[in-house]
Amino acid sequence: MINKTGINIDLKDRVALVTGSSSGLGMEIAKYLAKSGATVAIHYHSQKQPADQVANEINSNGGKAKVFGGDVSNRAEVESIFKSIDVELGPLDILVNNAGIDGKRQLCGEDNPDDWENVIAVDLMGPYYCAREAVKRMKKAGHGVIINITSVHEYIPWSGYTAYSSAKAGLSMFTKTLAQEVSELGIRVVSVAPGAIKTPINKDVWGNPTTSKDLMTKISMPRMGETSDIAEAVAFMASDMASYITGTTLVVDGGMLLYPAFKHGG
Repeated sequence: MINKTGINIDLKDRVALVTGSSSGLGMEIAKYLAKSGATVAIHYHSQKQPADQVANEINSNGGKAKVFGGDVSNRAEVESIFKSIDVELGPLDILVNNAGIDGKRQLCGEDNPDDWENVIAVDLMGPYYCAREAVKRMKKAGHGVIINITSVHEYIPWSGYTAYSSAKAGLSMFTKTLAQEVSELGIRVVSVAPGAIKTPINKDVWGNPTTSKDLMTKISMPRMGETSDIAEAVAFMASDMASYITGTTLVVDGGMLLYPAFKHGG
């Protein structure tokens, strides 16, 4: 894939798994990796048809993709996904842990612990299960890249979403610690932290004039992010252009972490 600067991001002959890639952000990431030459495993949890559509689009445009289903919060199902990829696509070179959920907005003490545990299971245990399987394979190959999709909420508290924020902060530290563990094995581990990205799942926010106006007060740049902003960042981090980057988070947030409310003084 030739990016906007004319530099070629080459992922030819590499196999990539993008969890939660049947829609939204994961779908765009999968398409960008395929454009860059990777063979992509499209993952879905419960609805196969949207995943098939993504794979068909990639294949019809000259890329390579196959569909794999399973629950990332279930260790046995994750192991099955990876075994299927071994057989059908070959050894995994790139893992993008994208699958995740926000959960319900509930204040601590008024919430349902089952809901809290479900968010942790998907957003933290899921990436761990997938990374664990990926490391086994990448260690044998002597190379590999694991990219965890976190959030600005690995830094910014989010009232009503203690589980989500805790999971993303935990995933950030998991990234750093795992990167340290595998640094001499040819494996890189990084995070990409999106800010406010325009996807179908949050259309109720950016599609409403009132909530959209409030959201823009939280972003330094005068626009929301697009899924392509994240996909391009992931493609770069997966490539050899980022070969000396590991154990850190690339924040793609339009300056949300700059605390734009302070633009005009304290």
